[in-house]
Amino acid sequence: MEIPVAKNKIYETFDQAVAGIPDGSTIMFPGFGGIGSPQNLIAALHRLGAKNLTGVSNGHGGTDGRVDVGTLIEAGQMRKMICAFTAPTHPSRVTPFAKLYADGEIEAELVPQGTLAERIRCAGAGIGGFFTPTSVGTELAEGKEHREINGRTYVLEYPMPADYAFIRAWKADTMGNLQFRMAQRNFNPIMAMAATITIVEVENDIAAPGDLDPDQIQTPGIYVDRIVRIPEDGIWPEVAGGPSGTGRTFA
Repeated sequence: MEIPVAKNKIYETFDQAVAGIPDGSTIMFPGFGGIGSPQNLIAALHRLGAKNLTGVSNGHGGTDGRVDVGTLIEAGQMRKMICAFTAPTHPSRVTPFAKLYADGEIEAELVPQGTLAERIRCAGAGIGGFFTPTSVGTELAEGKEHREINGRTYVLEYPMPADYAFIRAWKADTMGNLQFRMAQRNFNPIMAMAATITIVEVENDIAAPGDLDPDQIQTPGIYVDRIVRIPEDGIWPEVAGGPSGTGRTFA
């Protein structure tokens, strides 16, 4: 049986893939401590110069030169970060976010990590909201609907959609079906579902329809709009002494 081929989703360069992203967009950035993050797409967005952006991410970027969302924050392109962590990893480290936040030059919305993940998932699944006990009794629950369920207090949280999601995948085919590897499975799959436009950087050669095992597809191609193959001279995260979670090992 002939497999139907989707519209052309393949872009030759990262700059082409992010072209047209306007100022003021809300963009999702997956990854955990830089690993599994779409570093090449972030670098392209930095070159594009789009500003006044809102970022949705587990963290707010590091200080170690890694090309993550911290690059955009340091460049002044981000207006607001919605994230689970606003503090640096150590008191001795000052991140671009921490400095700009202290100076009042960037906004922050703190969301507990599990709540953040579920709000993103709900946006992709078409769920209108959910109740969670997380944050009850804290400032994060102020102004939110509370409800008693089976003797326990919960707060209502709403889905978190975005205009764009930048995704890093291990494998993809021309229809946009994606496979993730190791740390890429953190926020990548749910963010790919939650955005109006999903842009993917992929580590291996883009396969023909039907070449990837359908049982190993974590994100169906219907959620994917643009795909770019990472070239050999592209950005690869480095982790000393072990797998990077992206298909390469660095000593």
